[in-house]
Amino acid sequence: MLKSLFFFLSLFILSFFLSPGSASGQQKIISGILKDNHSEEPVPFSSIQFKNSTVGKLSDSAGRFSFILTHWPSDTLEITNVSYQQVLYIIDKSKDSIFITVMLEPRKINDNATVKIKINKGLYLWRKIVEHKPQNDKFRFDNFSYELYNKLELDLKNFSTAKISKFKPLRPVTNIINQNIDSSDGVKYLPAYLTESISDYYYQKKPLRRREIIKAANTNGIKNESMLKYLGGTDQNVNVYNNFIPVFDKQFVSPASDNGDKYYNYSVTDTQYIGKKAYFHLVFAPKRKGENTFDGDCWVQAATFGIQKMNLRLEKDANVNFLERLSMIQEYQLLNDTTWFLLKDKFVADVSPIGDERLGFIGRKTTTYQDIVVNNSSVIKELDKNTIQEEIITLPGAAEKSKEFWDTARHEELTENEKGIIHMIDTLTNSPHFQKFTKTLAFIGTGYFNVGNYQLGPWYYWVSSNGWEGFRLRFDLATNRHFDKKIWLHGYLAYGFGDKAFKGKAEAFYLPKKNPRTFLYGSYTDDLDFGQTYYGEITSDNIFSLAIHKPGIPRKFIRINEKRFEFYHQRKNGLSGFFIFSHKIFYPLMGLPGKEQYVTPTDPDPLRTFEATFRLRFAYLEKYLENTFFRTSLGSPYPVAELYFTRGIQGIFKSGYSYSKVFANVSDNFKISPFGTISYFVFAGKTFGTLPYVLLDIAPGNDLYYYNKYAFSMMNRWEFLHDRYAGLTFEHNFGSGIFKWFGPTRKMKLRQFWTVKLLNADLSDENTALNFKAGHNFQTLDGKTYMEFGTGIDNILRVLRIDFIWRLLPTPLPPQRIRRFGVYGSVRIGF
Repeated sequence: MLKSLFFFLSLFILSFFLSPGSASGQQKIISGILKDNHSEEPVPFSSIQFKNSTVGKLSDSAGRFSFILTHWPSDTLEITNVSYQQVLYIIDKSKDSIFITVMLEPRKINDNATVKIKINKGLYLWRKIVEHKPQNDKFRFDNFSYELYNKLELDLKNFSTAKISKFKPLRPVTNIINQNIDSSDGVKYLPAYLTESISDYYYQKKPLRRREIIKAANTNGIKNESMLKYLGGTDQNVNVYNNFIPVFDKQFVSPASDNGDKYYNYSVTDTQYIGKKAYFHLVFAPKRKGENTFDGDCWVQAATFGIQKMNLRLEKDANVNFLERLSMIQEYQLLNDTTWFLLKDKFVADVSPIGDERLGFIGRKTTTYQDIVVNNSSVIKELDKNTIQEEIITLPGAAEKSKEFWDTARHEELTENEKGIIHMIDTLTNSPHFQKFTKTLAFIGTGYFNVGNYQLGPWYYWVSSNGWEGFRLRFDLATNRHFDKKIWLHGYLAYGFGDKAFKGKAEAFYLPKKNPRTFLYGSYTDDLDFGQTYYGEITSDNIFSLAIHKPGIPRKFIRINEKRFEFYHQRKNGLSGFFIFSHKIFYPLMGLPGKEQYVTPTDPDPLRTFEATFRLRFAYLEKYLENTFFRTSLGSPYPVAELYFTRGIQGIFKSGYSYSKVFANVSDNFKISPFGTISYFVFAGKTFGTLPYVLLDIAPGNDLYYYNKYAFSMMNRWEFLHDRYAGLTFEHNFGSGIFKWFGPTRKMKLRQFWTVKLLNADLSDENTALNFKAGHNFQTLDGKTYMEFGTGIDNILRVLRIDFIWRLLPTPLPPQRIRRFGVYGSVRIGF
């Protein structure tokens, strides 16, 4: 009887749960995840409440939540978080089960109100974070290593094909682009670049050594081998425990800075428990507008005062050019009960160079850390393989890993959107119409256009004009990497309609080895000297120079015939040797003493020389961005030193002069946070011998109203001669400086700077007698010091700079005001 009763009850309960009309079948389920709308990172510990009811809970540490209900308490979910704007989510009550992803919009935290309290919990917690830095910063360890996974995505935003389609030749590409634009978020994105890399990273504190081995790299979009090494961990220099955090080329004060209370207001808004351990929610906001500071929040473990997760945000009013929004997230993990180490970095930047709702881009970089080893002899053993302080090694075949490899080796699986991006990039880059479109854009932007194995341009040299040649045409032709990956050939032909003469150049470059770099170079040039001696100078041989020449300055022209050979070799430690052999013949044409003034019985054909030059350069840990043949320096963390020795040899190729030259310089560019950036260039030299002016040292003057940092603005070219000299150029850029105190100038993001340039020089009596003849326009400082002082406004309209320059020494100053004061402009594009 009891068995029958038990069977009946079991059958009844089972049938109840399986019945379509049961109470279980009528349950209401809503679950989801809360994410930051910009960084797409989960937002933990947010309040989710049914409006006008008592039903609610907090999202967990991963931003997830779930409700299981017998009925819907109301039709609206109210989602709140102190760091985000409130969201009201309308529920479709006709559904029984709902999953939602809610994107929360960050909000600025106005924390400027003064509240009288006995204990400021936020300030107390900040002090504890600073006090416990030595126990929580990863650089407390003597050494460590980890496997690093990096992922970088770059998308064009607000990309519209409407204007492009108006140009008939470009219409075919618009259909391809439209098919691959992602507009799921309401803003049109065109995938441009996605790359990922996996590397092993090793670090030792004393003596400082770093080593990174890039094991795998997967690039979709722009291909550049030299970029791979900058996607690893060696250049991962974001550390929230540092006093300053880099944002592009700026330094921002970290909320965990030792002096953070001078820049931030802090408040504790919540306490939550994860695994029975308390975590405080610390919110921070800048005390003043216009300073390099963040908005944001972090979660701090109560037991160790270690940061578990830091969220840093910048909006478009930050003093960073072209920035719409920026999010930086750094997340830490416990290796044991008390040892914190980095788990994840994320950086999202929304950049609009030409304004809101215009073409811009969004960059997303995610970095994760696994297989962490600290204070272990295996790290030292690997670092012992270094030949210099820092080495980055890309293993053979790193860029050729299979899809199956990446599916298992990634630290986190690609999202469906990222998989789609790879497919879209592949479709676009393999489309002939899109390739033609990108070539056209590159031609407009860089001046060069590739046709098969050859390269035309730059276009801005095609047309120019000057006082000697009149209207001038020039045509350049070069080979590209499709012709040969080690040999580069280039030449140009120019014709002046005023002097009715052809000019030109032919050059060849051979690069047998890239690392360490070795090359051979040879050239033949027969053309006017267009002022290409000084770094950064705008030459006269282009269309842009026509409008910026100073008025009233006698134009000087000289034609040079030069044969040149170079050999360069660089060692891994940054030391390089550069041998240059050159034969030059000078032909003064206008405004300069002619050859006939230097004719002697022993030298009937003067102004010929043969030189051998050796340059020794030391740039420790200098980084470069390279293409197939050439490279651009990204700077060195240390000063760069150069030493030149030149010997003029008489008798070779009818050279009439024997002399020696020595020249040395040291330069550096460094940040003095929070007071901006300093750059300097110190130089000195001496020439031994009695020589015509073309072989002496000519002070770098400037005949243009375009500012050149290496030239003396209030000095003309070919004005001052010397054979011994020493000088300095110095610039201090404050950043926003005084402009941050005024609303309109702060909004314009203007920046302040000052400069000083010094030159002390002299000319020997023998060289003065030889060159200061009737009709000359030369001067000498005669042992005195020349000095210019300047200040000005940088970042006008984000790209322009105005310099106000005063000539202060030597006295007496020239009587003409135009020789004592000048206003110069230049274009400076940067963040």
